Amino acid sequence: MFNKQLGIDLGTVNVLVYVVGRGIALQEPSVVAISNEENRIVAVGEEARAMFGRTPEAIEVMRPLRDGVIADYQVTYRMLEYFIRKTVGSPRIFRPRVMISVPYGVTSVERRAVHEAAIQAGASKAHLIPEPLAAAIGAGLPVGTPTGNMIVNMGGGTTEAAVISVNGIVCASSVRIGGVRLDEAIIAYIRRKYNLMIGEPTAEEIKVRLGSALPLEEPLTMEIQGRDQVTGLPRTIQITSDEVTEAIAEPLAAIVSVVRAVLERTPPELASDIIDRGMVLAGGGALLRKIDELLTRETGVPAYVAEAPMACVALGAGKAMENYHLLRRSIPGL
Repeated sequence: MFNKQLGIDLGTVNVLVYVVGRGIALQEPSVVAISNEENRIVAVGEEARAMFGRTPEAIEVMRPLRDGVIADYQVTYRMLEYFIRKTVGSPRIFRPRVMISVPYGVTSVERRAVHEAAIQAGASKAHLIPEPLAAAIGAGLPVGTPTGNMIVNMGGGTTEAAVISVNGIVCASSVRIGGVRLDEAIIAYIRRKYNLMIGEPTAEEIKVRLGSALPLEEPLTMEIQGRDQVTGLPRTIQITSDEVTEAIAEPLAAIVSVVRAVLERTPPELASDIIDRGMVLAGGGALLRKIDELLTRETGVPAYVAEAPMACVALGAGKAMENYHLLRRSIPGL
């Protein structure tokens, strides 16, 4: 009765926490600012993201997760501890039970690292759920029925496509390409075309304001500032949404390839369900303009964006926690 139950989407770009009975209680960037001299955490989440590219050498701003998995264990567990405390308070006696998402296809070592980080961060018990399964549950797909449900979860570090039936993943594939790789592609394109250096926050803003998987009927424009590579001085340029579409074409092609690979391996009976029902897009990448049109055009299968794509994995992890008895065999043990 006193133990809180949490569903946690431990993402490369954002961490979302769902509290059973309360809903989504926290959504913050998975960014940490560390003092190099004292090796202590200066800021976490939104406060740390505001420091990106703006700190002296004594402070390092970092993402402790890379491509959906833990890159720095110590920083990840301290970040997770901060978010758990912020959500449920200091868990002295009644430590919360957590269901935490991991990308499909991670190694047993990577899974164990997430499990141990969650326990060290204050959880009494930590269960791990594959992100595609959590996203499908969160998107409201009837995963418990013997029908084919296809989910494409487009996160910050990875993109996963999966066909789910009877509470389990029938076939799936993932690629370590997501929102962060799109930002990097925009940075490289602007450096190559305009000799202008921009930072990650600027690239993310460009992606949000101008990003589109296909050219828009009426192109959008925005002014951006950066450092000229030749003169070393600040410079302002104007870019269009068509240029951003060109910049992100390569990583999007890799995402399309993953979706096609899963469709090619789907059993015929489930494939007919997917043709009828289409695929659902979840994750922050699903917010990219015309991404559903691109996938529909390239695969011939209708694609739909989930109702709250960013929250799907956290919602699904929380609902899986509530229905653990039904999903126990689908959630890999350690």
